[in-house]
Amino acid sequence: MSFKTNNFNFLKAIPRKQHRKKIKLNYIDLPFVGKDIWTLYELSWLNKNGLPKIAIAKIEIDINSTNIIESKSFKIYINSFNQIKFNSDADFIKILIDDITRCVCGKISVKLFTLDEIKNQKIADFHGICIDNQNIKIESYKYEPSLLMINSERKIIKEDLYTHLFKSNCPATQQPDWASIYIKYTGLPINHDSLLRYLISFRSHNEFHEECIERIFNDINNICKPKKLSLYARYTRRGGIDINPWRSNNIFSPSLIRLARQ
Repeated sequence: MSFKTNNFNFLKAIPRKQHRKKIKLNYIDLPFVGKDIWTLYELSWLNKNGLPKIAIAKIEIDINSTNIIESKSFKIYINSFNQIKFNSDADFIKILIDDITRCVCGKISVKLFTLDEIKNQKIADFHGICIDNQNIKIESYKYEPSLLMINSERKIIKEDLYTHLFKSNCPATQQPDWASIYIKYTGLPINHDSLLRYLISFRSHNEFHEECIERIFNDINNICKPKKLSLYARYTRRGGIDINPWRSNNIFSPSLIRLARQ
């Protein structure tokens, strides 16, 4: 078959600039580096003999790309290949790379894994302190950055924190987006109670995965002013896709773990 299809038309691009302007990020000189890591669990196409092929794909999109992809459109795009024949897996991968690159207008990578290659992948968890089991009262589920506070002691520390209680909502479908969020920082100690209250305040908030993570990074960076900050989210899958963005202002290599809810 031809290397060209009309499947690209299913993809919906969302400019990053709009949200970054809203949260007052300098779009030209971002305060972080990072990537958006997508895992596609329901990927299928046909080989040249019409035999179905399946794989799990890992797609990494650089944060300097112009756009993100609306996830529902990505699901429709992926499903559009279910009955299309390709002469080789390489032909299929090339279509994915070309279409996604064209949509996001930036650097991406695509890697396909067979089931045998990932069958021994174990369920893991973040390293550090879980802040979920606190005896605190939650009175607001409306986004409120002023909830963030640092402790009174003025000693610089290094700390790894995480929560499994994060929820926000998709602005396109109003469906819930569930995530575990990992925060690694060096700086004055962030108050754990206030951090958990702040993260829970996203529970009624409508924003895409990537946008939520940049907002959280920006809030912690501006309010708590850590010397170093890394933020990594592992979202649960919806429609066979999970999205796992990370942002950091220092050297950071996210562990591509699979959490219990993934």
